[in-house]
Amino acid sequence: MNTTGDKILDKPLPKIGEKSLFTKELEVALEDGSVDFVVHSLKDLPTTLPDNLAIGGICKRENARDAVIIHPKLEAKSLSALAKNSIVGTSSLRRVAQVRQLYPDLEVKSIRGNLNTRLSKLTNSVVDSNNKDAENPLQYSAIMLAVAGIERMGWKDKISQILEPSEIMYAVGQGALAIECRSDDQKTVDFLAPLHDRSTVLRVVAERSLLKKLGGGCSAPVAVNCTLDDNDNLSLEAGVWSLDGKKSLKKKLSVVIATKDEPPKKMTKKEDTLFAGILAGKLLKDELEMAQDLGIKVAEELVAEGALDIMEEARAENEKPEEVKKFIEEIKNGASDKLVQEQR
Repeated sequence: MNTTGDKILDKPLPKIGEKSLFTKELEVALEDGSVDFVVHSLKDLPTTLPDNLAIGGICKRENARDAVIIHPKLEAKSLSALAKNSIVGTSSLRRVAQVRQLYPDLEVKSIRGNLNTRLSKLTNSVVDSNNKDAENPLQYSAIMLAVAGIERMGWKDKISQILEPSEIMYAVGQGALAIECRSDDQKTVDFLAPLHDRSTVLRVVAERSLLKKLGGGCSAPVAVNCTLDDNDNLSLEAGVWSLDGKKSLKKKLSVVIATKDEPPKKMTKKEDTLFAGILAGKLLKDELEMAQDLGIKVAEELVAEGALDIMEEARAENEKPEEVKKFIEEIKNGASDKLVQEQR
């Protein structure tokens, strides 16, 4: 099943302007009963879901960090070792802003398509040590991808550099798989509940609550680093950036997850069990509320120092043009199926 995000491959994601780029068509299938549940990359799921849908299961998080794959003909093994004006490809504004802040001598350009397509665009680039080609200057010296996606493809050996969150923070929900279902389908809800990984759910509830409070999405550079240690200390660091990387704000708060000594209660009302779109399942409501509150508090501290102004600047720079609106309508009407096939 193809989504809008799968079909529009010649535009940067933020330029498309539509919400739920990789989920809308799947959610329609859920709503009309064609399917009973859908598996997503959690980072693709908006923090506010349709009223009758919810996330019923979240599997144990894989590596949430970002990675760099550098052109095999180059000797460089890290972003810092790339030559001046080298082109780095990514589809994420979050990565664009952070790279521009840390490595202003590098050029960051959009790169779209599935992982095979992006890797092909990198390896087919004609580059020299100065990354210059007179006839075709848009040649990638490196691309940035999520480590989890690379490892799922069996490409771990292709990674040149893994970026620590202290350098480049990752996307909300990155590295986690989420299963979305109809919230009133109790049989499926009960079936998915055991898939919840407590540590992962607590972390992503904090992250998604932060993003929901900020009102962010792919049109604004927002990134996080969230950890839960062996002593149940939940720590959330988050940041927002301007697209040129010149403005940024970061905040970090922690809370020790502590609950009353009582067994989990089975909740029946959806409004009592949803945390940034995630059903509590068999997890303790008190714990999830603490994670949710942590995300909200970090967001409030960012807002107090001007985060919304920075995010609004990013949104304004990415207003979708009329031709993209027209292209989206063609996609929805099926007129671009031929284009989709050609781009695969």
